[in-house]
Amino acid sequence: MAGNKTFSMIKPDAVAEGNTGAILKMIEDAGFKIVAMKKTLLTKERAGQFYEVHKERPFYEDLRSYMSSGPIVALILEKENAVADFRKLIGATDPAKAEEGTIRKLFAKSIEANAVHGSDADETAENEGSFFFSHTERF
Repeated sequence: MAGNKTFSMIKPDAVAEGNTGAILKMIEDAGFKIVAMKKTLLTKERAGQFYEVHKERPFYEDLRSYMSSGPIVALILEKENAVADFRKLIGATDPAKAEEGTIRKLFAKSIEANAVHGSDADETAENEGSFFFSHTERF
């Protein structure tokens, strides 16, 4: 995905509240092309695999439970400078600290229920995208 693709996920809170369409519109309006999209339900086990990097952290079990609490929408997005531009669009992890007009400022409820996930590096984006999508599902 080097440089012009990133991975995102619309989290269970945002999907449950009916914000998927508004978030997708913000993403497209910001110049991102949706390369792959899938609505799915993570099991607690799959959520644990996705967030394995946090396995030793105190919030890991809560994160697994939250991420398997309802459907998510997994996305691969394409744009020049995709990772950095998308992180700017979604805003700070803590919605109270997120800039006005960012996805998290508009839709997140808390640090945990923060509406969207965005990869933090090109390599992470490739790994996270591959977790949800085969190469034949990317257009």
